[in-house]
Formats: sequence, structure tokens, C-alpha cells
Amino acid sequence: MESLIYDTAIIGSGPAGFTAAIYTCRSRLKTLLFECFVPPSQVAVADFIENYPGFPEGIEGFQLLDRLKRQAQNFGLELHASRVDNIALESGDRGDIWRVKTEDKIYYSLTVILAVGARHRQLGVEGEDKFRGKGVSYCAVCDGAFFKDKEIVVIGGGNSAVSEALYLTRFAKKVRLIHRRNRLRAVAALAQKAEGNRRIELVLDSVVTQIYGKETVQGVRVRNVVSGQESHLSCCGVFISVGYTPNTNFLGGLVKMDDSGYIVVDQAMRASKPGIFACGDCRSNSLRQIIAACGDGAVAGSSAVDYVDHIKGQAYE
Repeated sequence: MESLIYDTAIIGSGPAGFTAAIYTCRSRLKTLLFECFVPPSQVAVADFIENYPGFPEGIEGFQLLDRLKRQAQNFGLELHASRVDNIALESGDRGDIWRVKTEDKIYYSLTVILAVGARHRQLGVEGEDKFRGKGVSYCAVCDGAFFKDKEIVVIGGGNSAVSEALYLTRFAKKVRLIHRRNRLRAVAALAQKAEGNRRIELVLDSVVTQIYGKETVQGVRVRNVVSGQESHLSCCGVFISVGYTPNTNFLGGLVKMDDSGYIVVDQAMRASKPGIFACGDCRSNSLRQIIAACGDGAVAGSSAVDYVDHIKGQAYE
């Protein structure tokens, strides 16, 4: 076994991960954070954030994330850009420790904080896979500029979908926002902006059943869930925003998860295995907001500090 180096290993480079790092590093825990950019943190590709406290003028997602990263580094955080393949418990002369295997190396740590986030969920309709990258996208900030003066559709009715629709009006001639319910699920402030934007057309009580085209997207088939009537909408781009799937597949059966793959934790962000913590969008019952992810990270980091102090015999009684 290689020499034990780290007190805590944090997997994930979003707001939850960097906040956890701020708390562990300030408590003088030797901390390593693994950055993996595929898929990217949702914050990194957020065009504009207006509901994070302390920024009355709003802030770009990448800027906020960069500030959190630099703050953690100022306290001594070490970074390693690599995908984590698996985590396993190893027993040895020095007791049980966690082995973190990446693409290129193996690391050992007393604790692991999982802040791996979630990725966009697929719609699961005909044509989605065929036209991915050829008109089908899950990221307005990444691909919106390709649709200047074009007609596009956005599928979804929550905060993310409405935010993307609003952002896409910077480029598109017309944005049709398709949602399966009779009203948007987004918060009132966002919904009102969408309803008042002349470039956005709401298509409610409707679901997309097919994305079609030749070399690229040419349109979608839509079914009204009330009347059952089907229609076709011409478009060059389809942006899908129908929820998220946690990035937890690589964990296997390491810790307890709910039916959707989100990690089950207690109020201290402790997972089902001692020394494993989870925070942010990958945990069960998360609010899926940046401020909540930061709060989770603070709790997870503090809990990891308490755990390490206890096993080192340094706990303050």
C-alpha cells in the first residue's frame, strides 16, 4: 500500500465540492479535490445567476465557480484533473482507509466527500440520439450561438428550461417552450419573464414524441396530452431540459442510494459507509440550487473534519 497522504478526498468540482474544500482546508485537513469536466458542472455552463446571495447585479456561472475554486486554493487545496473510476475500502496495518482509483493513479484517504452532481436527463424519444450534436442539445450556453435567427424549441417547464429559453432569445428568431402541464413549473419571476417575452411561445399541455430531420433537425412531432391531437413544429434546434440524473453510476453498490440513484445521507451529510459523505445535487432530496449545494458542502466538510479528528484522537471533547 502506498503511503497515506490525504485526510479527505473530494470528488467533484462544483459549488458543493469547493465549499467542502474550503471547510476542510481551513481546518488543516490535507485535502485533494478531483476535477472531472465531463460532464461539466452545471454552474460552469450557467449563463447568468441572479439568485445567489451577495451578488445583487448577478454573476456568470463560470465566474462564481472560479471564485469558489480560488478561495479553496488559498487555504491549501490540491487539485487533480482526472476521472475517478472507483472507490474501495482497504484494510491494513494502519486500519481501514479509502482507495480512490483514477484514470492514471491510486490515492488513499481517510475520508471521501462525494460532490459529483447530476447531468441532464434524456427525453427518450425517437430521433434524440440520432440528432445529438446535429440540432439536439442539453446546454443553451454551449450551443445557443449556433442558432442565430433560427426557430428552436426548448422542452421542459422548470427553472432550468425557462432560463435556457430566455437565454436562447439572444440568438433565435423564435423559441417555442414545450411543457407537458398547463402551466410552467418555474418560479414566478422566471415564468413571468418567459410569458412576457415576445420571442417565446408557450406550447403547454404538450409532449414531444419524435425529433426528425435528414442530416440535421428539421422539426418535432408534438402530442397534446388533453386532446390527443398531434402536430408538427418546424425547428432547427431542440434543447432538452427535463430534469437530471445523478453522476453516481461509478459507485456501484458502495453506499445506499434511492430508486433514482441519488445518495442517501443524514443531516450531517454522512452516507451509509463510515468516512463517506455526500453533498450537492448528487444527494437524495437536494434542493438542486447553488446556495443549497454550498450549504451541503459546508456540512459535509465539517462532518469530515469531525470524523478525521476522532479517528486521529484529536477530537475536542
